[in-house]
Amino acid sequence: MAVTFSDLHTEAGLKSLESYLTGKTYISGNEITKDDVKVYAAVLDKPSADLYPCASKWFSSVAAKLATSFPGNAVGVSISAQASTEAAPVKEAAKEVTADDDDDLDLFADETEEEKKAAEARDQAKASTKKKESGKSSVLMDVKPWDDETDMKKLEEAVRSVEIEGLLWGASKLVPVGYGIKKMTIMLTIVDDLVSVDDLIEDRLTAEPINEYVQSCDIVAFNKI
Repeated sequence: MAVTFSDLHTEAGLKSLESYLTGKTYISGNEITKDDVKVYAAVLDKPSADLYPCASKWFSSVAAKLATSFPGNAVGVSISAQASTEAAPVKEAAKEVTADDDDDLDLFADETEEEKKAAEARDQAKASTKKKESGKSSVLMDVKPWDDETDMKKLEEAVRSVEIEGLLWGASKLVPVGYGIKKMTIMLTIVDDLVSVDDLIEDRLTAEPINEYVQSCDIVAFNKI
């Protein structure tokens, strides 16, 4: 559905544009289109970043895209209400560029080989980053000592001494289980692709030297974050 903007040279018009762009990158989606060029041509100057942060960011983004498509050295042009006669040809030129909605406006037709390679490298880097992204899980674990004579402070220190990439220890507390014995309940956050809770228990927490204090470990809760 078409969107209508008016009086973009006024405070009210810029407020309307700011409200529309909140949560958006461009006028019609995540890619620049002729809609952005039309609106850009109607805004006389870059909106204040303090008053209109979204509109200001959008304006800068469109300006950067257009700069790569029109690489000539601009001398700079300012437009004011008093100079409306002189500004008319500039405005008409902008209208000619965006008048026909059926004509494709290729902003990247003059992209150089170097720019293409740089864009491909950025895309590959983004793809690689996405592949590395992994989910996280929150785990609640009971750590049980051998008997009531086990030093629980040293037990906790031994448990927290385990450092693995993707493992973050959280809060802990001692819970009585009977006959003077207490167990330690501890929270931990793991990156799923980097840490296996089963391996953590078998290879680290119940293995030497930590098994001097730890008799066994049980997973109480396991939740995806």
